[in-house]
Amino acid sequence: MNRHQKKYFFSFLLLFISTCYSIAQNTGSVIGVVLDKETREPLIGAAVLIEGSTLGTSTDLDGNFAIVDLRPGSYTVLIKYVGYAPIRQENVVVTKGQSAVLNIDMVTEGLELQSVVIVGQRKQNTDLAMLQATKTSLLVQSGISSQQITRTQDRDAAEVIRRVPGISLTENKFVTVRGLAQRYNNVWINNAAVPSSEADTRAFSFDLIPSSQMDNLVVIKSQAPELPADFSGGFIKMSTKDVPDQNSFSVSVGGSVNDKTHFRDFYYNPGSGTDFLGFDDGKRSFEGSYLDRLDVENSSDVDAFTKNGFNNDWSVKKKSPFADLRLSTSWNHRYDLENGKRFAVISTLNYTNSYTNALDMVNSRYGIWNTREDAPEYVYNYTDNVYANNVRLGAMLNLTYLPNEQDKYEFKNIFNQLGQDKYTNRSGYQFLSQKYIQEKQEYFYSSRSTYSGQVSGTYNREASKFDWNIGYAYADKNQPDRRIINREENTFTGDAHEGEMFIDQNEIERIFYRLNEHIGSAGINYQKTFDVGSLQPILKAGAYSEMKNRDYKNRAFTYQWSNNANLPTDFRYQDVVNEILIPANWGSDKIYINENTNNTNNYKGKNYHYAGYLGINVPVNKFDIYAGVRYENNDMRLTSYTSYLDFRTEERKYKSSDFFPSLNMTYKMNDQHQLRLAYGASINRPEFREVSTSVYYDFDLFSPIKGNKDLKIAHIQNMDLRYEFYPNQGEAISVALFYKHFKNPIEWTYIEANSGDYTFTFTNAKGADNYGIEVDIKKTLDFIGLPNFSLNFNGALIKSKVQFEEDTRKPDRQMQGQSPYLINTGLFYQHAKHGVNAGILYNRIGKRIIGVGRVVTSPGTSINNDIPDSYEMPRNAIDLTFSKKIAQRWEVKASARDILGEKITFKQFPRFEDDNKEIHKREQTTKQYSPGRSFIFSLSYTI
Repeated sequence: MNRHQKKYFFSFLLLFISTCYSIAQNTGSVIGVVLDKETREPLIGAAVLIEGSTLGTSTDLDGNFAIVDLRPGSYTVLIKYVGYAPIRQENVVVTKGQSAVLNIDMVTEGLELQSVVIVGQRKQNTDLAMLQATKTSLLVQSGISSQQITRTQDRDAAEVIRRVPGISLTENKFVTVRGLAQRYNNVWINNAAVPSSEADTRAFSFDLIPSSQMDNLVVIKSQAPELPADFSGGFIKMSTKDVPDQNSFSVSVGGSVNDKTHFRDFYYNPGSGTDFLGFDDGKRSFEGSYLDRLDVENSSDVDAFTKNGFNNDWSVKKKSPFADLRLSTSWNHRYDLENGKRFAVISTLNYTNSYTNALDMVNSRYGIWNTREDAPEYVYNYTDNVYANNVRLGAMLNLTYLPNEQDKYEFKNIFNQLGQDKYTNRSGYQFLSQKYIQEKQEYFYSSRSTYSGQVSGTYNREASKFDWNIGYAYADKNQPDRRIINREENTFTGDAHEGEMFIDQNEIERIFYRLNEHIGSAGINYQKTFDVGSLQPILKAGAYSEMKNRDYKNRAFTYQWSNNANLPTDFRYQDVVNEILIPANWGSDKIYINENTNNTNNYKGKNYHYAGYLGINVPVNKFDIYAGVRYENNDMRLTSYTSYLDFRTEERKYKSSDFFPSLNMTYKMNDQHQLRLAYGASINRPEFREVSTSVYYDFDLFSPIKGNKDLKIAHIQNMDLRYEFYPNQGEAISVALFYKHFKNPIEWTYIEANSGDYTFTFTNAKGADNYGIEVDIKKTLDFIGLPNFSLNFNGALIKSKVQFEEDTRKPDRQMQGQSPYLINTGLFYQHAKHGVNAGILYNRIGKRIIGVGRVVTSPGTSINNDIPDSYEMPRNAIDLTFSKKIAQRWEVKASARDILGEKITFKQFPRFEDDNKEIHKREQTTKQYSPGRSFIFSLSYTI
C-alpha cells in the first residue's frame, strides 16, 4: 500500500466508524434470558415481543434473546411460550447506548393442550447457534453460519472458508488447513462424501459451491471415532439449508466490474451455443464416426478426420466486457400439516457469468544461479496475457419432512456446473541448449459438473438417537479440444526468413480428456445414554461404507505435413490462424492430423472403503471425556494400459487396514471458560491419479505431471490443546495449540529431466512435524460505546519441518503450502432497525512454498547446483461490504474486493557459495500478475 492509498483508506475508515458511531448512540436494546422456573432449563424459541409494535424476536438455544435498535423510552414486553403462562413485563426503560436486562422465569400453565406439537429442530444458521454448537461440541471445531456469510457477502464456499481460523486458499479454491495442503483435508456435504473435482490430485474446488446454498460450514480439527480417519488438517462439513424460518420467494440481480478486465480488450475463440450455461454443446467434441483410434496408415481416414473430425474454427475475436452478471432466485415454503407434522421445501437457482484478465503476467523458470556473472539463468522467460470467461450455474432442492418433534427425514440435492473458456497468448524465450524465441497460444475450455444427493433420517428419543444417511455424488470434468500452437524464431544466419516466426512439425496440438467419478455411500450412527449411579455415559457406535469409481480418458493429436506437401514452400512462416489453419490446407497430402494418444495416460480406478467405530462419552463433574476407536479397511484398485499402443491392461492393488484411536477431553471451569485436550491418529492415502502412470501437460507450468506408483501411505499423530472463553452472548475468544507428526508425508515436487525440463510428480519424505497456535476472537464493541459494532479476528502462527533420509543433502524445510502466519479480521456494523450492514475485512498470509525445489545429492556437488523452492509471497487484501434494506422487501448490496490491488507474486531465493566459501542469497520472480480490484453490486426483492 503506497502513501496515497494509506491516506485514502484510513480517511475512509475514520469516516466509516464515526458515522456509524453517531447512529449507534441514538438507540438502545432489551436483552435477557427466558428459563423454566422449576427446572432452570432454557426455553428455546420463546416469543419476545414489544407490545403495540411489530418488533420482536425468539430465544436461542440458551434461552437468550436481544431486541436491538430501540428508541429511548418505556416499553411493555410480552413473553409467550406454548404450555407456559404468558408474561407481560411493563415499564421496561430503554436509554441511549444501554441495554435493559430482563431475566424471565416462566411457569407451566395448567391447560390441556389438544393437537399441539412443539417442533424443536436444532439449527446452526445464526452466529449464536454456531457459537453454541462450538461450545457444546465434544470436538475442537470452528464454524461459519449463513448469517455471517450474509455480512461478508462472500460469493462462494472458497471465499467463506477463508474466514475460519488457520485456513488459507491456494489458487483461490483449494483449502490449506493449519499449513497442510488440500490432500490432508476431507470434505463432506450434508454428511456424505464428495468426489475430487480435480484430475491430478485429491482436492475439492470450493469455488463450485455458491454461498447462497450454504446453511453453515464447520471445520473439525480434532479426530473422533465417527469421523473418517483420512484427514489431518481439517474435516470440512458443509450443510445446505433445510427448513426455512418463513415462506418466501426472492430474486436478486447484480453485477461486478474489475478495473483490470472490464472496458478493456478481451480476446476469445468463439465457442458453442451452450457456453453461457457452463458446458459445451458438442462443438468441441469428435464427430461420431471418429470415436475409435485413428489409423494413421489409412490416408482416406486421415483425410476425412482432418477435414471433418473437429471444429476447425481457430479464429480469435475481440470484445470489451461491460460487467459481470449475477442472478439468483430462491423459493422457500413450509407446510404445516395436521397433528403438528411439517413439510418444507427449499430451492435455489444461481447463475454467474464473469470475466478475468491477467495481463503482462511474468511467467518464468530458472536454472541454477549463474555464479560467474552473479545473475539469474533463465530456462523459460515468458510474458503471458490470459483472458478467461467463467460461467457458473447452480441449483439446489432440499425436501424435509418432520413427522413430530423427535424425527426428521431429508432429501437434499445440490448441483453445480462451472465452465471456463480461456485464451492465453504467450511470448518470450526458452534457453535449453540454446536460446529459442517463441510465441505460443492456448485455447482452453473446461467444464466441471458436480452433484451431491442424500436421503437421511434422524430419530431422537429420550435416551437414544439413531440416524442414517445414503448418499450419491458425481463429478465430471470435461476438457474438450484443448489446442496449443507453438512457434519459434528462425535463427539460421543468412536464411531468407531469418528472424521470422515459423511453425514446425507436431507444434500444433489438440488434446481431449474427460474424468468421471461416482461415489456411493451409506452410514448409520447410534447413541444411547445410560444411568450409572451419578454418571450418565453416552455410548456411540456406527458403520460406514463407500464405493468410488473413476474413469479417466485422454486422446491427443498433432498436425503434420510431408516434405513434398502440396503447399507453398514458405507456408510455415505464414500467419498460423488466418493462413495455415484454413480448409484449403486440410488433407492427407497437405496438412493432416496425426493421433499420438498414449494409452498409458488412461486409467480406471475403484475404491472400496468400510469403516466401523465405537466411542463413549463420560461426563464426570466438570470433565467431559470422549474416547473411541475407528477401524477402516480400504481397497484401492487401479487399472491401466501397459504400453503406448497396446490395449492390454494391468491392475495394481493398494490395500490397508488400520485402527485409529482418539480422545477428546473438555474441562468446564464454569459456564464461560473451558479447556479442551485432544489426541487422534489419522492417515493420508494416495489417490488414483497419484499412483497412475498417466502424464498430463500443464501449459501454465510448461511441464508434464506424472504419478508415482511407489507412493506410500502417510500416517499422522495429532494433538490439540484449546482454551475457550465465552464472555457474553454472541461472543467467543479461543486460543489453540496443535502439533502433528507425519510418517511418509506426501508432497508435490518435480524431477529434472534434461537441460531444465521438469516433470512434476508426487513423492514421500521420511517424516515431518507441524505445529502452531491459533487465536479466534468474536467480540461486540458495546463495552467501548459501540453497541452496533462487532469485531472478528483470527490469526495463526504455524511452523513445520520436513525430514529426509540421512544419506541425502536435502535440508529440512517447511511443508509445501504451509504459511508461517495467517491473519483474518473484520469490523462489522449492523443496525437492524434501519436495515444497514457494513464491514471492513482484511486478510494476509505469510510466505509459503508452492513448489518444492531440487537438491542435487550426487557426490562432489554443492548448493551451487540446487534449484530453490518456489514461494507465494505475502500480500494484503482488504474488502469493503455494505447492504441496506429498503421498505422491507428490497435490499441493496455493494462491496469492493481487494481494494489495494496488490500484485500476486511468486519468487525463488537461490543461494550460492563463492570462491571464498561465503554464502550469498538472491531472489528471482517466477510469476507475477495483478488480479485487479472488483466492485460488486446487487439488488434483491423478497416476498
